[in-house]
Amino acid sequence: MQRLLRVDLLILLSVMVVLPVMAQVRHVTTVNPMSKNKSEYIEVYEFDYVDVQPQFPGGERGLINFINQTREYPYHAYHKHIQGRVLCSFVVGTDGRVSNIRVIRGAGDQSLDREAMRVISEMPRWSVGKVGKRAVPVRVVLPIAFRL
Repeated sequence: MQRLLRVDLLILLSVMVVLPVMAQVRHVTTVNPMSKNKSEYIEVYEFDYVDVQPQFPGGERGLINFINQTREYPYHAYHKHIQGRVLCSFVVGTDGRVSNIRVIRGAGDQSLDREAMRVISEMPRWSVGKVGKRAVPVRVVLPIAFRL
């Protein structure tokens, strides 16, 4: 009986140790125009679970300056006084390029959502995220605000 209890406890502890490691990786669908299926899955690490997080050139201040200089208020939204925050996600690849840009939560106006995606698509290469000494793709979530 005690031996079975020890084995069960060992299995439970093993599962508890393995689950957090498995939770850090997410599968993201990516479109590859050169493949037959046109879509593939890549393993992407969450921002908080990597040893070295990817960073925009110039750090957080550089990122804010880039967004403020690149963002253009859409004409339609400006004249209708539409404001909001667009929550976007994207992947910083192993080469530092930004890809897989998606809107997680829109601002209620598609022109603001499209502008947020455009701003992210124009970002320069980031420093790469790492697990140990290995560069890995990392998913980043970024809010972009539109205020009048």
